[in-house]
Amino acid sequence: MSKSIGILTSGGDCPGLNAAIRGVGKPALELYDMTVLGFRDGFRGLVQDRLMRLDTSVLSGILTDGGTILGTSRDKPHRMPFGGKTRDMTDAIVDTYHRHHLDVVICLGGGGTQKNALRLHEAGLNVLTLPKTIDNDVAKTDVTFGFDTALSTATEAIDRLHSTATSHHRIIVVEIMGHRAGWLALGAGIAGGADVILIPEIPYTVASVARAITTRARQGKRFSIVAVAEGALTAVEQARTVKLRKRKAAAKQKATRKRIANELDQIEADREGNTQRLTKELESLTGIESRLTILGHLQRGGTPSAADRLLATRLGTACTKAIAAETFGCMVASRGDGSKLVPLKDVANERKLVPPNHPWVKSARLVGTCLGDE
Repeated sequence: MSKSIGILTSGGDCPGLNAAIRGVGKPALELYDMTVLGFRDGFRGLVQDRLMRLDTSVLSGILTDGGTILGTSRDKPHRMPFGGKTRDMTDAIVDTYHRHHLDVVICLGGGGTQKNALRLHEAGLNVLTLPKTIDNDVAKTDVTFGFDTALSTATEAIDRLHSTATSHHRIIVVEIMGHRAGWLALGAGIAGGADVILIPEIPYTVASVARAITTRARQGKRFSIVAVAEGALTAVEQARTVKLRKRKAAAKQKATRKRIANELDQIEADREGNTQRLTKELESLTGIESRLTILGHLQRGGTPSAADRLLATRLGTACTKAIAAETFGCMVASRGDGSKLVPLKDVANERKLVPPNHPWVKSARLVGTCLGDE
């Protein structure tokens, strides 16, 4: 009996989403005679039945397109804003699933999407996921699609900033995406020859960074490039965060936990100005004119690289094979040149962070890059 599958994209957009949709859809339609239904704007599309039928004409020509033809959102099934209130819309999603006689829902997304997909699986739906995010922080997969393209974009930006930094003898601070994980800033910083790289996994001190830049200046190198992940924290901020999280976990009273949660939220809010403050502090400490460039959503856009198209296509086709084999409740993870089905329960509550002894970290130190911790 022919199967009916639903597919959605959730969380932030990234290059390769359309390639993944095509990778799932073409074999589903042409080899397995499945019906393929797209739901617009993430999980909200399942709640409100925002349907888009995906046939071969729709899938044709989207391989090289950035973004997602289905649209996306960060809405969570169990905490979705509706009518001025936040509601659990899981039952509405279940109703949509059964109304269209779906055999599976495929969710393309990052860490948050994996958690939300697991909740739907636990609610009784057949679910499969694909790992996408420019942050490359989804657990249990070698790499996520979207990362390679964003890495190239960030590296090219650093390349371009070298010329203006050199011409004006400046410090150029480049803010790169990566709220919890530093893969993108670390990779782009190494590939772009940044002199300082700051990532969330390695707390830094401004004094250490300023010292490294001053040393360069004394050696006759009158410019420096500082690549900073948006989630990078000073050692003081990191220590305070860790302490508050421990206190929150140990707190027995709800009011105490809420108060500590508010303090943690304030630290998160203050992060938004971290790179601006860092830029001013470096100029003050070194006496060298400093400028800040925030790459922002530029890193999410554009045509996916060949590597991302290939990765998204092979994970998409592997997903369709899993549907045909009726294997559900898993993420299709990248493993070498192949793929592996990993249970969602093993993925949903983990994040792949940069280990302090990772080969990229070791290489950065060996070429003299300052990571802010020494």
